Amino acid sequence: MSGRRAMGELESEVLTILWAAEDALTPAEVLEGIGADIAYTTAMTVLSRLWKKGLAERERRGRAYAYRPKVTEAELTARRMQATLSKTNDREAALARFVGRLSTEEEGALRRLLDQMDKRE
Repeated sequence: MSGRRAMGELESEVLTILWAAEDALTPAEVLEGIGADIAYTTAMTVLSRLWKKGLAERERRGRAYAYRPKVTEAELTARRMQATLSKTNDREAALARFVGRLSTEEEGALRRLLDQMDKRE
């Protein structure tokens, strides 16, 4: 087994670094944050893919681009959950399985959110 990461894993790492940053980051700054042995061009490729997917925005900084996240971690997670749910033939069963695996704290949070939504209607 090689020590290489899957591209999705590297994209997730880069997004985590962008979310933690106070300002937009260049590929070199992202490399510092990763602290792993990847090439500068790999960091540029990952950042460019995130930009093309609409997950990051970029601005010119000298000869390079600096990137910042365009979505929050919560927004991206919600998108992924919705995309996964939309692929199932039995949404209710999938939701039941999901809810059945929630911790007591998560279940309480979900109940509060649903109650808030009911009150807004």
